[in-house]
Amino acid sequence: MNSIFELFQYQFFTNAVFAAIMASVTCGIIGSYIVARRIVFISGGITHASFGGIGIAWYLGLNPIFGAAIFGVLSALGIEWIEKKTDVRQDSVIGILWALGMALGIIFIYMTPGYAPNLMSFLFGNILTVGSLDLYLLIGMSTLTIAIFALFLKPILYVAFDENFAKTQKIPVQFINYLMIALVALAIVLNIRVVGIILVISFLTIPQTIANMFTKDFKKMILGAVGFGLLGSLIGLMVSYKINAPSGATIIFSFVLLFVIAKLVHLSLIAFKRRERMKEAR
Repeated sequence: MNSIFELFQYQFFTNAVFAAIMASVTCGIIGSYIVARRIVFISGGITHASFGGIGIAWYLGLNPIFGAAIFGVLSALGIEWIEKKTDVRQDSVIGILWALGMALGIIFIYMTPGYAPNLMSFLFGNILTVGSLDLYLLIGMSTLTIAIFALFLKPILYVAFDENFAKTQKIPVQFINYLMIALVALAIVLNIRVVGIILVISFLTIPQTIANMFTKDFKKMILGAVGFGLLGSLIGLMVSYKINAPSGATIIFSFVLLFVIAKLVHLSLIAFKRRERMKEAR
């Protein structure tokens, strides 16, 4: 136990814990919207499409995260626009952008003169390498996310659960859709350094799914998702330290383990309630 507390003497570990807190907040809030709206597949498409921005930014000598942010947001808005304005199926558009982003990323990275970066760091992330700029961006993203949901919670809920009803309430559905899909893209991109492109979608869905087992209230679901996200992140960091494994993978493994435990608890509660009802019926 003392060795764990001693880790907080190191700046990289303190940064990692703080990044885990910020990531849990942003992914907990936005991921709850993704799960409620059932757009996990769209989020996966944005996640992989953003790799194109990483490759282009690397080729141009820019910060890869800024490149991914621009490419990710444009891809997200493009998916939303094409779905509304054309007859092309949404899953087809997502698949095309998914493949295009990954292909462009790999091409531009390997076209860059000199040393090619380790793609594993982008695909699977490393929360232990989070720096000051990453923390500032995560703080800004958390603040922006909280502000948007505080200001537009009711319209967001209406649009997430029933767009047609939202239109009858004079809610600007198209604006909310574009705003939320852009926010989803930014959340994905800024958390790439934490768990990577391939694993970030788990950060946006598993804690929310766990919370959703125990509550149907959207606000409680957000709080539960933030809590489970933080718990899984801290457990993953400890496991990563103990077995010297990549932190992104251990964090996601912790989420899956929490999901299995939560599911067993949920099933036990259902069985207990069923037995209680049977006793009352007798």
